[in-house]
Amino acid sequence: MRSLHLLIGLAVIITSRAATPELRFAWKQVDYVWETPEQKETAVKDGTFVQATNLPLGLARWKNKLFVTVPRWKNGVASSLNYVDVDGAQDQLLKPYPSLKDNLVPDTAKELPSNSSIISVFRVFVDACDRLWVMDSGLADILGSPNQVAGPSIVVFDLNTDQLLHRYFFKVTDMKEDSFFANIVVDVDKDSCDSAFAYVPDLGGYGVVVYSLKDNDSWRVSHHYFHFEPLSGSFNVSGIEFHWTDGVFSLALSEPRDNGYRTMFFHAFASTKEFCVSTELLRNYSHIDKNEAFHDFKLLGDRGANTQASASFYDTKNHVLFYTQVNRDGVGCWNSNKPYSPETNPLIINDPELYEFPNDLKVDDEDTLWILSDKLPRYMFKSLDANEVNYRIFSINVKDAIAGTACE
Repeated sequence: MRSLHLLIGLAVIITSRAATPELRFAWKQVDYVWETPEQKETAVKDGTFVQATNLPLGLARWKNKLFVTVPRWKNGVASSLNYVDVDGAQDQLLKPYPSLKDNLVPDTAKELPSNSSIISVFRVFVDACDRLWVMDSGLADILGSPNQVAGPSIVVFDLNTDQLLHRYFFKVTDMKEDSFFANIVVDVDKDSCDSAFAYVPDLGGYGVVVYSLKDNDSWRVSHHYFHFEPLSGSFNVSGIEFHWTDGVFSLALSEPRDNGYRTMFFHAFASTKEFCVSTELLRNYSHIDKNEAFHDFKLLGDRGANTQASASFYDTKNHVLFYTQVNRDGVGCWNSNKPYSPETNPLIINDPELYEFPNDLKVDDEDTLWILSDKLPRYMFKSLDANEVNYRIFSINVKDAIAGTACE
């Protein structure tokens, strides 16, 4: 009888473990769909395309397109904004978006060739109005000989027509000397598409830029909580130790609250703490008492040691905040109906080989969680082996991911 109880107990433990994500895409190195073989040959010859420097970093899904960004960390990135077919081959070529011509810009360029040109993108956001929001840093060859081809700008595309809708360049007052913009989230309701707000974290200048589509205007929000934590700036990924001072990096938006505004969850990359603030404050920041508003930013809690996270995304259907766990080779989560503590922030996905530096994640409108891992520290501080798989994208149903965990 005791052994039967033991077996039942084991069965409960086994079935309550979170499901395993499915490997959807995997590359040793990435390449692109070129217009002609000669075009690629020329790009390789003149250094416009150096395959080893092209590292996928950000993602977002819209229908059968899975957008994949390739920032210009080093020279020779052929196309920064791309997509793959969701139902396509695991190692398929990246398709430049909106075209290769718009992306194939020399690292030494002095200006944007056209208004729809894309220089260097880290993360993108698909909104409820079938638009792709792109935060273009405008900076090429970041780790080599940095060249600011154009100022940081928000670029918006209509996904139904693949046409450029709008481009907005940040104002001088939006930026600081060390500003660096690598993320964007969009606050919009599908019934009022023209009233969208974009929130862009400044990881180097420790602020958040708010952009109003309706007013075509932007402003900068400052707060102590946007800074990095001095005791959380050390990372260790796959035996590579490095030290970063990245401030506010990840933003995630809740479902609308009773007053119509959302809660914005945020954290610095070099931090283990999570904070929040109402978007009401962000939208009206220019007209409020800054001293009084200081206390409207709230500390939610601490995830615990080594829980620094790059990206996060809030799933409004299940009220769960998902986030990458770069030091722990996986993904963590928190159910927003619970207190914020290490116990309520479990590591639900983990594998040191498959999830070496999980860099971005998103939940799509079918409630699928997408995760991209890319070995970024090796790329930056050592080198990648072109004979092994370096870049992977996984997917899993949200309910399966959180089943049997504290996030359920």
